Amino acid sequence: MATTETARDSPFVAIGSNETALCIIPPRHYWESVDKLRMLYDKAYEKWPPHVNLIYPFVKTDSLPKAAQLISIHLQKNQRMQVETQNLSITLNATDYFHHRHDNTVFIHDNEIAHTSRLNDFRQSMLEALGHQADKYQMHMTIGQSDDLNAAPHKFLLDKAGLIPPIQWDVDEVCILVRDRTQVNGQSTSQMKLWGTISLKDFKLHQLPAPSRFYEMRSLLRGSERHDIEARLGSGSQLRHPLYFSAKSNTWEQVLTPSTSNGTPGAGKIDTLKVTSYNVLAEFEYPPSQARYSIIVSNLLDQSALADVVVLQEVTDDFLCYLLRNGDIRTEYQFVSHGPPDQLEIDPLPSHLNVIVLSKWSFTWDWVSFNRRHKVSVVLKFDDIGRRDGEMFTPAVLAVVHLTCGLTDGAVAAKKSELQSILEHLSSTYPDNPTILAGDLNITTSAYTIGAALEKKSISKQTAKYLANMETYLLESGFSDAWTVARLENVETSQATEPQRHYAEPFEGEEGATFDPIRNPLAAAIVGSGLNNRPQRYDRILIKPGNLFSINGFNRFGQQLKDIQNVQDANLMSVGSYASDHWGIRCSMEIKSKFSTALSNDLSKLVVPVALTAVPEDLSDVSDLRSCLVRRRIFPEVTEFHKREEALALLSATLSDTDTRTEVSSRIGVQFVLVPVGSYGLGVWTAASDVDCLCIGSISPKTFFALATQRLRKASSKGIKVLRKVNALSGTMLELEVGGIKMDLQYCPSAIVAQTWPRAMELPANSPAFSLPVQMLAKLKPARDLYYLRRTIPDFAAFKTAFYLIKTWAKQRGIYAARFGYLGGIHIAILLSRVCKLLSRDHGTVPVPVIVQTFFNHYANFDWANQMVFDPFFHKHLRFVRTSREPMVILGFHSPSLNVATAASTPSVRTISEEFKQANRMLSYDGMTWESFLGDEPSQLHNSYNAFLKAYKSYIKIDVQFWGVSLAKGSQFVGWLESRCVMLLVDIGRRVPNLHARTWPARFVAEDSDSDDKDYQGCYLVGLDLPVAAQGQTLTKDDLKITYGSLLNAIQKFEEQIRSDEKYFDTKSSWMSASIINQSELGNLKLDHREWGEHTIGEDESEDDEEDEDAPLDDIGDEAATVSTKKHSKLEREMPIRFSYAGRFRSSADVINRIRWDPEMDSGDYVVGYRDRFLGIQERPLDQWKAEQTDEEFIPQHRIMYFKRSSDGTVVWNRRSRTDEVFGSGVKSNVV
Repeated sequence: MATTETARDSPFVAIGSNETALCIIPPRHYWESVDKLRMLYDKAYEKWPPHVNLIYPFVKTDSLPKAAQLISIHLQKNQRMQVETQNLSITLNATDYFHHRHDNTVFIHDNEIAHTSRLNDFRQSMLEALGHQADKYQMHMTIGQSDDLNAAPHKFLLDKAGLIPPIQWDVDEVCILVRDRTQVNGQSTSQMKLWGTISLKDFKLHQLPAPSRFYEMRSLLRGSERHDIEARLGSGSQLRHPLYFSAKSNTWEQVLTPSTSNGTPGAGKIDTLKVTSYNVLAEFEYPPSQARYSIIVSNLLDQSALADVVVLQEVTDDFLCYLLRNGDIRTEYQFVSHGPPDQLEIDPLPSHLNVIVLSKWSFTWDWVSFNRRHKVSVVLKFDDIGRRDGEMFTPAVLAVVHLTCGLTDGAVAAKKSELQSILEHLSSTYPDNPTILAGDLNITTSAYTIGAALEKKSISKQTAKYLANMETYLLESGFSDAWTVARLENVETSQATEPQRHYAEPFEGEEGATFDPIRNPLAAAIVGSGLNNRPQRYDRILIKPGNLFSINGFNRFGQQLKDIQNVQDANLMSVGSYASDHWGIRCSMEIKSKFSTALSNDLSKLVVPVALTAVPEDLSDVSDLRSCLVRRRIFPEVTEFHKREEALALLSATLSDTDTRTEVSSRIGVQFVLVPVGSYGLGVWTAASDVDCLCIGSISPKTFFALATQRLRKASSKGIKVLRKVNALSGTMLELEVGGIKMDLQYCPSAIVAQTWPRAMELPANSPAFSLPVQMLAKLKPARDLYYLRRTIPDFAAFKTAFYLIKTWAKQRGIYAARFGYLGGIHIAILLSRVCKLLSRDHGTVPVPVIVQTFFNHYANFDWANQMVFDPFFHKHLRFVRTSREPMVILGFHSPSLNVATAASTPSVRTISEEFKQANRMLSYDGMTWESFLGDEPSQLHNSYNAFLKAYKSYIKIDVQFWGVSLAKGSQFVGWLESRCVMLLVDIGRRVPNLHARTWPARFVAEDSDSDDKDYQGCYLVGLDLPVAAQGQTLTKDDLKITYGSLLNAIQKFEEQIRSDEKYFDTKSSWMSASIINQSELGNLKLDHREWGEHTIGEDESEDDEEDEDAPLDDIGDEAATVSTKKHSKLEREMPIRFSYAGRFRSSADVINRIRWDPEMDSGDYVVGYRDRFLGIQERPLDQWKAEQTDEEFIPQHRIMYFKRSSDGTVVWNRRSRTDEVFGSGVKSNVV
């Protein structure tokens, strides 16, 4: 600042006014390097141009003409100045700061003494012209301000200013500035304008006709705090080109012209595109630690992260310099949006946190405006990637974002505004371009976090709606979430490398999280112990296909701990570290010249669309729904989970028997894999649920069960009890109790699946690895279906909560019992997963209450007689043919059987449909709550069956009596009879189609009965809703007699079927009868909760089990050794089309399955030859062969003698000669 002392012999003009200034302004082409930082850090940006002040404060405005004239005349007379100013040069190549009371000013300056000396002399001469003497002067160009001198932001800004390439120019004029004050929206603001200049060539004054502005002042004229990047960086005026690494000069150089294949945009043949997004977590402490840098680079170069384009967030100057020095990065990615700031001619990055793009393909790019400082988006337009329509090429566009973080009203409003800005820009600038939107969107997804924030009033309800609407806004703009699409299409591969989940299942919205404070200590350190310590799916890649992109893969990476090198922090070095607080994500896309996402016409006709149903306000709170389930103790406690995990571990260790393994078994390695299936495997179990287990191994079933029984008996002291061995049509099963937990153990012999578990589950359904016999496939089906469901449901936590509610409702309404033709766990899982998937595809994230409301509305209006329930994401080429004997079709996923609702009858389907309709009506009632919907516990179940007992005038009563000594026999008899009840309903539906018969899926006993009674007497009840004649008239007596007669015939046939089965029905210890009774004859009944007791091994063993083979226990070593010699170690190897099973003849069931499912074979060209007990050998077309035992035309498969091809009369399978041309098994073995 100039002094006010008067110089001798000079006119005096007062100095000290902030209204004017005398300064030096660099040439325009230097402004961008400085203004990139000034616009973010300098509060005087747009008010002042980049400048070096000579005299400020200067003179009053009315004295300005006189003062300027005096300086001009004085310099013209000063011959020494005329000489010195001819070589007046400035080089801004050093940084420093001024410390003030409340802040600091960071600036760049010239540290060459010769330059500063001439400038000081020049300044002193101008002061003398006004009658003043100079005091101490520090030439400087302001870059910005900082708050705390000792804080990291100040030091980072000082470093950033030091990275500005040296600015050198010869001064040819001095600028005189005047302040222009104005009012914008009632607020006062000002801008320094150019009033005139004094040339250093002749020192003449050049006054402008009117003061001229340096900037358009767009942000101020708009009357907001909007920092318009377009205004400051010239967005829209010119596209920027990337840099490429020149091996010749060993530097990064600017691409001056677009780099395209053959010089024509889009001429290159690019079939696939991979895009990676990674928030690398900036260092916020000074000096920045480089400890994690090597891990970040290692992650980026990992096969799971390598891509065509990489977008990085939170990139700092220091990290970018480190990254671009890596030779492998330079090799992988030829182009980069920003060069290394430590390269002399390259500018520093604008902010401390920046978005950067690396690419194999050339592009041009530009900025997009956001409201807040330090928040910008980079938008790329590719030169070679795009859609070609004839001669027209439409380039693909990639927008990179890092939205404002935080869960407050202000932060959410900011990210909403930023998202709108980028979407509006893309819509207006690139309306028809295939577009990718990638980066850290910072949108809170955890329902728990949002609910907690609402409860503590950290955010308003409006803010919560903003969060929900952001995803809707993206969908309405044409963008699909790549992770969601990949999940639905089963091409999301992250889970294959992730560890097994802990009991603490995620809340709604946490599936696929990329920011996980529970698992990642770096993320936990960021959020602390606040509301936001739940996993969030912040990072997204969103696709607007534009008839170009088709998503075929998605994965996360960076989820492995790695050792940190060259770190002073011993703790970090010893335990390892993650590279970032975020996981990285990568999306793989196929680029199609002819693009079609539509389903085939035949399939699309079968898909019943799911329409989102709005939920009433009283039912919209998911916390109310969860609380309702918690009060009913539906969610199991963590102790229950640990008990089951310990039981599974004990069972697995006992079956493997590593402690007492023989020398032979140790050498050949009998390998077992124990897989939880059923409700526990799916994760929808309750404390009352048994644990269903499937053991997969390399030995025969008979050998396994002999071995398993032996080992389990030996482990009785560890808390293992073998309750029962059951040989059913589906195979052998052991009922166990392990550590107090009931378990059902089944076995599947498949060496290749056991050896490659769990990788085998990732194979496609038509993989040669699953060219197995029907019984093996049937055993594997639950595990394969479960694995598919877990991998493809987008928000499993939401699915799980909805599942629990629907299951609870179904139980209380008396329609949860698959053996009675009602719903079971798999039915609800398929019905619900389909709704969840279609809602997710069309509407993004949907709250649980909306899912439940939509579920009931959808199936209340479902046409069960003509429509099928199936997953269109799995069944893309549906070959299932519905028969007339299937009143309900709910298709599972994997072979051999598809329809999981084969037990359903016409009456049971009607009951289910009516219950769906009633539930849908209840949910639409005003004031309905989840408590009211499910009813008060525990009285609701009592009310439900009590209502059933009063709902019908007539019932079919099936009496069951057992007085035998063996409780196992009694349990077996009652269980078998229960499974046969559906036959009665099927027969009634066929004989009296207008009659509705509803079974309550439980046994009833007399109210005064005691569970300790030795003799058991109970009953099953079927309510009869008599048919109505045409036009609603009452049936005549003759009609009623006919109906009654038909019912009696059905009942008598059912009794005969049950009593004629000598295997399960023993007149010496049991009896059953069925009759039609009136409601008044029911008496006082209650549900039967009797436990049938524990059973001993062998009581249910079957002597004719087809699975058992004659392999003695002593031959286990030989058998397993034979299996181990087969080369199944690598699934990647080309596998045989047909397998040779030397010494074993493939069964007739295998042949039927092969002919029906093999696309190479026409099932209509084959007939089945079978032995009729009265007529001898008969033939029937294969397509007419019935496999369901409840079918009247069912013929046991052991009567099949041969299969013949009709077209040429060739017998392709013959039981007597043991020849098999279908598989090549038996006497002749053909291996392809």
